Amino acid sequence: MPNRSRRSLLLTAIFCLLAATSALCSTPEYFIQAIRYATSPGVKVSDLVVGAPSDMGNKKLDLAMVVWLVRGGGHTILFDSGFHRDTYLKEFPMKDFLRPDEAVKTAGVQPADVTDVVISHAHWDHMGGIDLFPTAQIWIQKAEYNYYTGAAWEKGGDNGGIDPEDVRQLKKLNAEGRVHLVDGDNVEIFPGIRAYTGARHTYASQYLLIEGHPNYVLASDNAYFYLNLQQHLASATFSDADHPANIANQARMIKLAGSADRILPGHDMLQFQKFPTTGRVAKVK
Repeated sequence: MPNRSRRSLLLTAIFCLLAATSALCSTPEYFIQAIRYATSPGVKVSDLVVGAPSDMGNKKLDLAMVVWLVRGGGHTILFDSGFHRDTYLKEFPMKDFLRPDEAVKTAGVQPADVTDVVISHAHWDHMGGIDLFPTAQIWIQKAEYNYYTGAAWEKGGDNGGIDPEDVRQLKKLNAEGRVHLVDGDNVEIFPGIRAYTGARHTYASQYLLIEGHPNYVLASDNAYFYLNLQQHLASATFSDADHPANIANQARMIKLAGSADRILPGHDMLQFQKFPTTGRVAKVK
């Protein structure tokens, strides 16, 4: 082997030893599963998709109620935590409801083994299960935390879809030192996992890029369906003025993932058809 090649190999090896946190050397390969913990039957597409096509607007779909499990690098991460309070089970009747901590067991994970819960946004069906995972660290956007623990409840605030009990639980966990506030857009929160903002589903919702071979994006409600991505239609947003931001960020999701097929929307049953599924669990990667 030429001396130059030997030197190149040696320098690469030294670099990896010294730069253990670099993407080149330390980004783990993550495994992703979508877990359906319930089904919300017969929801009109026009209630969720802004400007839905006329042939789709009145169509009713069953919504998948989903949490996403990401494992790798010593972490067992849950993206969103579902819900379990009777208030919402009465208001929004579900089919085949299984409490999210029990649903996670169907993927072979005990609730106490979940190391981290990343919350996409504070709505009841995404943050309502944070008290079900007893040792998990909680990750949420700083602006989302500040708004929904403060100004959202003052005159002129908007707390639609937010459960006060969920907020109390969030503040309690913060007092215990278990809440981590993600400060802004394009922030690496684990090696190879980055949080992005700007879709404005809620005050400061976030979605995740899971870097790998290939990349995947977990959109949660920043894109309800593959229909949003295919036809460049906004999901429901914090305000009407936020529709362009939502559409722009859906385009960014596709760019980050490299394909709309590698995006996991918030409530689309199609993700359980696109990927090999056993029972409630789809093996994404």
